[in-house]
Amino acid sequence: MSVSIDVAWKSLNKYKEELCGDKVEIVKKDDSDILILADGMGSGVKANILSTLTSKILATMLGKGATIEECVDTIAKTLPICSVRKVAYATFSILQIFHNGDAYLVEYDNPDCVFIRDKKIIKYPYETREIEGKKIHEYRFKVQKNDCFVLMSDGVIYAGAGDILDLNGWTWDNMAEYTLKCTKETLSASRLAAKLSGACNDLYIGKPGDDTTIAVARVIERRVVNLLTGPPKNPDDDEKMLYEFMHTEGKHVISGGTSANIAARILDKTIETTVSETGHDIPPTAKIEGIDLVTEGVLTLGKTLKLLSRFAENDIDEDFFTELDADNGASKLAKLIIEECSELHLFVGTAMNDAHKNSDLTYELSLRENVVRQLKKTAETIGKVVLVKYY
Repeated sequence: MSVSIDVAWKSLNKYKEELCGDKVEIVKKDDSDILILADGMGSGVKANILSTLTSKILATMLGKGATIEECVDTIAKTLPICSVRKVAYATFSILQIFHNGDAYLVEYDNPDCVFIRDKKIIKYPYETREIEGKKIHEYRFKVQKNDCFVLMSDGVIYAGAGDILDLNGWTWDNMAEYTLKCTKETLSASRLAAKLSGACNDLYIGKPGDDTTIAVARVIERRVVNLLTGPPKNPDDDEKMLYEFMHTEGKHVISGGTSANIAARILDKTIETTVSETGHDIPPTAKIEGIDLVTEGVLTLGKTLKLLSRFAENDIDEDFFTELDADNGASKLAKLIIEECSELHLFVGTAMNDAHKNSDLTYELSLRENVVRQLKKTAETIGKVVLVKYY
């Protein structure tokens, strides 16, 4: 079994704080995916610095093969000491899922991970170790397709305390049962994170009493989305580019009129334009037999990039998903990348399109290479593996 993870997170800042004291990092390794959630002590700038340092240290060291003992030792020696508690304090959770199905979960003072399998809450036994005076919980187990993990900061289980609920707030059991209810239907990691975060915000009556973060990881099979855009610099490479694009596993998307014409000619297929779509500022899509999605080029990619950037910036609310579900090329492509993709393969032609030489488009999208650079960077930020091949 070769698995990957669909990952998303949503944070709520403590009321009246501009910075969040929680931080999430994703590390992609050749053999595994690592999800890290760190919670800095307190709130505001101090907590943000503590959580950022913790998550960055863990991500960097684990990414290079360090042991958890080495990571905790480094954190203990690196983070500032709290003047009141006299400890270098930031809590964290680390979930590492190997592509062969092995999994490793480490928790230090964060609420326990909620693990859903086959529509049941699963509780695995853990081992307790003491490292640098800190008690660490460790879990080792095998994952299977559709397993769902929810990491959280303690703001989640305090939601509603003193307001809607009693002084205990939303307990871990309450949160786990609500998660189980939500997963009765198959939701992407992004939609589940948004749903759980929304419930916390409602319990806080829109005024979170603490930084509150939900990080969701769903175990999925490897999913590839192939995107071809732009004609190759040398027209003699048309067939080579299309052959390599079509013979790569996964879904296939073409962005750009010239690219679509090349594909239709070589595949000996017709192009059928779709006109009954919403989003009048976005050019219509088209259909080519054998291709999953055909869109216009630069304008559509620019709109797609805006949606991906909003997702990367944690702007995932009801309005975001309404736009993501819209019937237009940009939304369809963004949805594919966010919810149906673990690897994005970009096949990029480098011939200059005369129509864009003097245009003044948002994000300087006149150059296709610039779009691709931003698309690659943003997709990697949200946890996708991105490969680019130029022609």
